[in-house]
Amino acid sequence: MNTREDFIYAGVMSRAVKQAYIAGEEDEAMEPIVLTDGGGRPAGRIQDGDYVIFYDIRGEREIELTEAMTEKDFTEFSTGGMTAHFVTMIEYAGHLDVKVAFPPPGQIQDTLVETIIRSGRRVVKIVETEKAIHLGYFFNGKREEKFSGEERVMIPSPKVEDYSTIPELNIKGVAAALIEQLQDKGNHFIVANYANIDVLGHIENRGSILKAINHVDHYTGMVVEAARQEGFAILVTADHGTVEKWFYPDGTVDTGHTDSPVPCILIPPAGEDWGGISLHDGELTDVAPTLLSLMGLETPPAMTGSSLITGEIPQRERRVLLLIMDGWGIGDGSEGDLITAAETPNLDNLLARFPNARLQASGEAVGMPGGTVGNSEAGHLHLGCGRKIYSDRFRIDKALKEGAFAENETFLWAIDKALQEKKPLHLLGIVSFYSSHGSLDHLFGLMELAREKGIKELYIHSLLGRRGERPEAGARYISDVEQECREQGLGKVVSVIGRFWALDREENWDRIEKTYRALVHGEGRQVREE
Repeated sequence: MNTREDFIYAGVMSRAVKQAYIAGEEDEAMEPIVLTDGGGRPAGRIQDGDYVIFYDIRGEREIELTEAMTEKDFTEFSTGGMTAHFVTMIEYAGHLDVKVAFPPPGQIQDTLVETIIRSGRRVVKIVETEKAIHLGYFFNGKREEKFSGEERVMIPSPKVEDYSTIPELNIKGVAAALIEQLQDKGNHFIVANYANIDVLGHIENRGSILKAINHVDHYTGMVVEAARQEGFAILVTADHGTVEKWFYPDGTVDTGHTDSPVPCILIPPAGEDWGGISLHDGELTDVAPTLLSLMGLETPPAMTGSSLITGEIPQRERRVLLLIMDGWGIGDGSEGDLITAAETPNLDNLLARFPNARLQASGEAVGMPGGTVGNSEAGHLHLGCGRKIYSDRFRIDKALKEGAFAENETFLWAIDKALQEKKPLHLLGIVSFYSSHGSLDHLFGLMELAREKGIKELYIHSLLGRRGERPEAGARYISDVEQECREQGLGKVVSVIGRFWALDREENWDRIEKTYRALVHGEGRQVREE
């Protein structure tokens, strides 16, 4: 049996990652590491016409890299017209020239926004660009196009490499836009997202996280009071937890999401007496029916959630604000509960004065496998759709378990074409035991399928990211992949790079170019294969 040290250093690339840690790098922003052959030439580069399976499963952060690798007329930086044949695990965006292994099951109808707009009312969404995809695409049931009557106010997030240097992000801009939109009498439903806690929660910086919580608390109090004066009923909640469980049991820092419930607070407009009203505990799917009830609208039959309100609120065409404190979970008050550790006078006041409840925001409650943590995509999807929607991970894990994964026609197309054209097969994606972007189980399933079908050249391009991972997890995962290559007698890890460079969603094309040049030209710290 391998010792722990044997496991960590199974191959040259995992040792190179470990050396990067010693030099002060970390997984998220790790500079590219490239394998070279005995002659010092970069090994396993993606070349024109090669076949690539991008096995990530989340989607919105994968679009830019996919565009750069597949579009012949790509103009953001020079690619020389090089294009690869891409298979993506799920659909990242409809315009991409790719084949999709697990396409969406169909358009989700009768979402919260669609229902409100169908009644003739106007919807406004306000969010920083860092979270724009969540309030746009996921909240609308994975619909890319806006509805007619839906306005989106996008506040630019700061352009910095380290968000811990600016924990306020642009929450001031979000709050200012919110107050302006509250004053417009033509707006009937407004939904806004405060991104700070989730964004800072993925960084190991306690002081910056506490400041982020302070900012969210301050601007929540300010906006709630302004909304009440403008006649809005308000629901304050979150999409998942993050920093209320900041430690693993062994005391190391956990920068990932959690399985905690999230708060839900119901606040009446100024001048309305809601005596006798309470909220009962529930799930994120119950938020949309609750909001429709507040607006005097019926819940569509497609929504399986139910209103959280106990008691009778006078029915009328009320204007409503939904405020999402991204990443604000309910902790237990222990040492690792940074929500409790922070100063939150405004939220404390709201919880003391108004009806509130706990909502389940992880695992089966948001269509994920039991026991798994929540995330922004599933959270916003269930907030906006009012029903349980099984995740892509759930569908893919089921296919892997039941054997349909190995019979997937799209995977087999890429493998068959690579064999026919005598080209290598490339596997690109996150390396993690559990990430919202993907799983080692999916990578290993593809490796086994490639071996069974006779692929001789298999190159693995690994993306690292410490979100919900233990310190220096990347080296251990790369070691896992190297060991799997040895056991299957097929494949090499030829590229390693931090997800900061590869998984962008705000058109930071310099980051994508760095990743592209590592994958295609072998630019990066070179490590000679054994």
